[in-house]
Amino acid sequence: MATRTVDLRSDTVTKPTEAMRAAMATAEVDDDVFGADPTAVKLQSEVAKMMGKEAGLFVPSGTMGNLISVLVHCDVRGSEVILGNNSHIHIYENGGIATIGGVHPRPVKNNENGTMDIDLIEDAIRDPRGELVYPTTRLICLENSHGNTGGRCLPVEYIDSVGELAKKHGLKLHIDGARIFNASVALGIPVDRLVQAADSVSVCLSKGLGAPVGSVIVGSETFITKARRLRKTLGGGMRQVGVICAAALVALQENLIKLEGDHKNAKVLAEGLNQIKGLRVNVAAVETNIIFFDIVEGSKISGEKLYKHLVERGVFVMLEGPS
Repeated sequence: MATRTVDLRSDTVTKPTEAMRAAMATAEVDDDVFGADPTAVKLQSEVAKMMGKEAGLFVPSGTMGNLISVLVHCDVRGSEVILGNNSHIHIYENGGIATIGGVHPRPVKNNENGTMDIDLIEDAIRDPRGELVYPTTRLICLENSHGNTGGRCLPVEYIDSVGELAKKHGLKLHIDGARIFNASVALGIPVDRLVQAADSVSVCLSKGLGAPVGSVIVGSETFITKARRLRKTLGGGMRQVGVICAAALVALQENLIKLEGDHKNAKVLAEGLNQIKGLRVNVAAVETNIIFFDIVEGSKISGEKLYKHLVERGVFVMLEGPS
């Protein structure tokens, strides 16, 4: 019997399938900086249509997608964005909105389910009468699913409420949708309905969907026109980008239907981990494809012992047929 190690560190370490590699090898390409790459155009149009938005733009990474989106909405230096204190944009994107865009972050506490209290968001909106001393609030950012709270899903009713609040105060709403398809599947809500209230969405294709590279940002035609110019400024114009867009199209066609299975497997794994003495998992909080577990303080479980427990349960090493 042969053994195969299953790498569960992250959904960012997937490998392209044979179908993806074949699509990449035969992709029709042109110069995407000129907007002429047919495979990129097809991917952008497909994702925009799925999200119920007018247009889309392929970018190399989710970080660049979020940065461009924030900078389009906050096109005056000294603008302010309200976002979660535990959000990806605030913690893991190198402070790009501030260092590159001159945008001031106004963090609001994330709850355990990834939301921010509506009243706290509203309290964080600056009074325009104080513009002499305060930054000007222009944008609210949400993240769905919310990675740092364990892949929790923001309900559509909540997103609608934030969207209504944004409109009330003349603000824009951006959703970091790195795993928006995971949230859609887990909630049983069509993805276009889930992001209906958003002015822009960054959709990652190289995480839960398993494509090797890239994200697509979607929004209005005007938004994407401005975004395309910023992408070039940031070095994200990549010429014959259809080679990697082809793999992303395969991911949309073949891997969306697998997300429900991913979520079920994650729940089974969480339940199994919770049975290991010395580990603690909030199984009820496992909604999508992310699992957080704690090593109980004072327990004597070591990395080697943990690995042995997992192997015995077939978690990281799975038996296959004869090699």
